[in-house]
Amino acid sequence: MLDFAAACDGLASQPFSRLLGARLTEFGDGAATLELDIRVGLQQQNGYLHGGVLAYAADNALTFAAGTALGPALLTAGFTIDYLRPAVGAVLRARAVVVQAGRSRATCRCEVYTLDEGREPLMCAAAQGSARRRA
Repeated sequence: MLDFAAACDGLASQPFSRLLGARLTEFGDGAATLELDIRVGLQQQNGYLHGGVLAYAADNALTFAAGTALGPALLTAGFTIDYLRPAVGAVLRARAVVVQAGRSRATCRCEVYTLDEGREPLMCAAAQGSARRRA
């Protein structure tokens, strides 16, 4: 199984995650939390964080949460995301938890929030998905 340091190394090995500046802040006991700083280069034309960035965060958080149950050799099997409100703030946080895990597949839920200093987190998206062991 993976520990926090190995999970962080796995995230750091993903070029796209490095490009976005993503970091794991929690990993273990059936849950994973991924964060990234919101910056202008990640926004769409109205000044909101681009939906693709929210989907990336949910996808990776879901798969890392599944990794707490299944180990490191995983692929996303699929996920759905619902955008609840425009994402604005300083930090994006995606927290995923395992709902059910078998021997080769895990299903997880994820809540995606934006954070601003001194304010309550605002949920901007919710996702559910599964990951499976690589063949």
